[in-house]
Amino acid sequence: MKTPIDSLRPSISVRPAEAQDIDVILQFIRELAEYERLSHEVVADEELLQQFLFGERPAAEAIIAEYETAPAGFALFFQTFSTFLGRPGLYLEDLYVNPSMRDKGIGKALLRYIARLAVERGFGRLEWSVLDWNESAVRFYERLGADAMDDWIVYRLTDDALAALSR
Repeated sequence: MKTPIDSLRPSISVRPAEAQDIDVILQFIRELAEYERLSHEVVADEELLQQFLFGERPAAEAIIAEYETAPAGFALFFQTFSTFLGRPGLYLEDLYVNPSMRDKGIGKALLRYIARLAVERGFGRLEWSVLDWNESAVRFYERLGADAMDDWIVYRLTDDALAALSR
């Protein structure tokens, strides 16, 4: 069901993504990768998104923001667990708003929707990462009251290193 996320901005709606949104999600992923200068890393395709977002065991959730009737942005997130809190949390993998739709409150509407989900589910936190050079995103997140976790370093295993460790 599509409903306005904020009564002050009835032209913005946010809704859970559905399988028929895969093309839009993939378009937004590619646009985000281009913006982040990471297009060369995108291997996601319709089949993978179908399997891991809408298949038998979804690994993540996605939401779509619309401005009036046009897709304007998306967010993709998944459940985590905090041993210190003893409760789950949500990790925001990606949040993207089409450049022509920015400064309309769409990014905030997407984050508000995810924050509401976290609260409704009794989760203890909402976390995400941002590229250190993306100053506009850093300012946006700080205006929302988010704290930078400067004392943490993100590590990642992929491809050959992941396969080697698994053996």
